[in-house]
Amino acid sequence: MTLHAHTVALDTQSAVGLVAASGLHSSLAWIRDGEGMVGWGEAARFDVAGPERFSRATRWWSAVCASMVIKDEVEVPGTGPVAFASFAFSASPGDSVLILPRVVIGTSGGQSWVTRITSDDEAEAERWAQEDALFEELIGQVEGGEVSSAVDLVPVDSAKPGMTWESGTVTRDVWKNLVELVIERINSGEVDKVVLARDIVGQSDGPIEVDRVLARLASRFDNAWVFHIDGFIGATPELLVRRAGDQVVSRVLAGTVRSGGNLSEAGRLAQQLMGSDKDQEEHQYAVSSVASVLATHCTDLTVPPYPSILKLANVQHLSTDVSGQLVDDMPALTLAASLHPTAAVCGTPTERALWMIKTVEGLDRGHYAGPVGWMDANGDGEFGIALRCGQIDPADPSRIQLFAGCGIVAGSNPDSEVAESEAKMLAMQNALSG
Repeated sequence: MTLHAHTVALDTQSAVGLVAASGLHSSLAWIRDGEGMVGWGEAARFDVAGPERFSRATRWWSAVCASMVIKDEVEVPGTGPVAFASFAFSASPGDSVLILPRVVIGTSGGQSWVTRITSDDEAEAERWAQEDALFEELIGQVEGGEVSSAVDLVPVDSAKPGMTWESGTVTRDVWKNLVELVIERINSGEVDKVVLARDIVGQSDGPIEVDRVLARLASRFDNAWVFHIDGFIGATPELLVRRAGDQVVSRVLAGTVRSGGNLSEAGRLAQQLMGSDKDQEEHQYAVSSVASVLATHCTDLTVPPYPSILKLANVQHLSTDVSGQLVDDMPALTLAASLHPTAAVCGTPTERALWMIKTVEGLDRGHYAGPVGWMDANGDGEFGIALRCGQIDPADPSRIQLFAGCGIVAGSNPDSEVAESEAKMLAMQNALSG
């Protein structure tokens, strides 16, 4: 059996507003500010676990692309065959997944396209025939201008499911005690910084409607990367790495305050964040960890001396974009693997922080804080760090586990860290409840 990938241009500039369509659910998505990609169906899938998950995934994807017949009439990053991927934070436990969709609709720089995957195997083509009819109807709607945004397809506020929330692995008070323990160990010199995560569990009064959650996230967090892969859904503000040809960029976030109830309060909190020695120290750890890795693959590395403020709907972060020019042929996934885990989601020194996470946190992070994104056949791609996210229970589609983490350093305050974790979870809680 040989797979064929064919990419053609679409005469529209807003195709990726699509996050769902009648009869097409559980879409794959990677969207930011009206650009990105949405995919449907599965032409191929690869599940992998263990310490070799990144290298095995790279080998699988290379083999898939080498065996395909590819016709790309657009030739920009994201055209041709594209794999959506989500990786577990740790080598064990947790599975990682790569999915090659049957159909991808994408938009970048005002240009839109559609990629279709077909098979020359008659039995496979027959199995896909009914699905293909739905895909062609969707593409026709896009080309005809009938649908061009998430709002056209998804009545964002029409469904407001009842959600109840309960403690996850540990209660709020127990997690606060764990923060206090980590601070004691930092003060004793065992480690400089540890990112400690917690979870909560939500129960909906019906199956969670991924399309509506994606639409709400995309409409509220237009400067975050909204994603959905295999029941893992979120809106991350942090870009682990982007590769487009020889251009490489990573966005580092560390240091957080609330957005505030009005512009005046937001400005006051932002100034407080910029003047916080604790948050500046936490941010510098994260920037240094990314810059040191990219320096082995890039020249002309640009590392701004001071962070800026990234404002989101619910929180504000210290933010630094590190960029450079790639000098080797490292694909986006290999760059992501070399960067993971950054100090922003792990701590520093890395091995000591990882050990403390495993021995103190007591949480199976799953895909939380792992690389999530896409890659194409040319090695280009984007991978974010999976933050502001949740995992829908595959055994109960009305149940979801949400995650949030906080960087703990010597000057951390346990009460403030609890409040920060709850502010971060609000993004997903609000999207789920409408």
